[in-house]
Amino acid sequence: MYDIILSFITAFLLTYFAIPSIINIAKVKKLVDLPDERRSHDEATPSLGGIGIFGGLLFSVIMWTPFNVFGDLQYVLCSLVIIFLIGAKDDILPMSPNKKILGEIFAAVILVFKANVKITSLYGIFNIYDLHPVASALFSIFSILVIINAFNLIDGINGLSGSIGTLIAVTFGTWFFLVQRIELSLVAFALAGSLIAFLKYNYTPAKIFMGDTGALIVGLVCAVLSIKFIEFHKEAPESIYAFHAAPAVAIGIMIFPLYDTLRVFVLRVANKKSPFYPDRKHIHHMLIDLGLTHMQATLILVTINALFIVFSFIFQDIGSFNLIMILLGMALTGSIILKQLLNYKQKELRTSKSKSDKTLAGIK
Repeated sequence: MYDIILSFITAFLLTYFAIPSIINIAKVKKLVDLPDERRSHDEATPSLGGIGIFGGLLFSVIMWTPFNVFGDLQYVLCSLVIIFLIGAKDDILPMSPNKKILGEIFAAVILVFKANVKITSLYGIFNIYDLHPVASALFSIFSILVIINAFNLIDGINGLSGSIGTLIAVTFGTWFFLVQRIELSLVAFALAGSLIAFLKYNYTPAKIFMGDTGALIVGLVCAVLSIKFIEFHKEAPESIYAFHAAPAVAIGIMIFPLYDTLRVFVLRVANKKSPFYPDRKHIHHMLIDLGLTHMQATLILVTINALFIVFSFIFQDIGSFNLIMILLGMALTGSIILKQLLNYKQKELRTSKSKSDKTLAGIK
């Protein structure tokens, strides 16, 4: 228990005091994110916050994790370093999506084959239980890549990725503590400590962004936590804290980044564009276009994600497939309603502009 608290405090303090120096260096060296038509900020802002998050998380985990208990930790840290290098390179000098994916695959392969971070069962979804080792490895690598990039894709407005990451890390961290997986709880709360410290500088007016470095790191850690969460239910199914629909609950915990990623990928492919084509179709962009501030949009999305978590916990007994379908149905319904609201507002604006133009024409 004390190690978990100390890991949180250590990560928080290190990140909290590191970020101001990172901001100053980024400004002096002009390592900033410039505003454009796709961005949601108006001023050049440093985008190297992920370095502070990485430093706080790595130092805290190495300092407080019992390596004799978490024997695979060295491989998790290797993957973390790879993701850090990819993100830092992309924040300083943008990389092509193909090169980034290759690096992420390398990190995922290390997690699957060396750290044993893999999904070995679907718990009856589509009547599939134990997976063949090859299928398990491929599905696990795919899942890790999806989760890593999901957090990168939602990092579009102030406070959002950090707040969602904190919510997910605290949720997993608390559960791992209850089931006596202290080493995983420690990693989760170290991430939460780093993110909370970072958010002090990321809430509007944002002094720094986490950039690809931070988003990819958050995604990698959440991928490890979620897969370990699912696999625990195969190792200790009789635990009083075990869920009857572990895969569905894991999806419920991470519903916003996962659903938003699935949604924009489908829309992009439907429009015959690359799934990685940048645009403003994300849910957080829609909320901003609806007239909300960054903080209002972040608060709404974090609250909705928290409600989905509670819903998943309450209705875990209905089975993984049923719960996943309901969660996706609820998310789809919410995004459709949001789209309709945005269409209505845009129609009103066009009507108002048309009337204004006619009035001006009449005056002339």
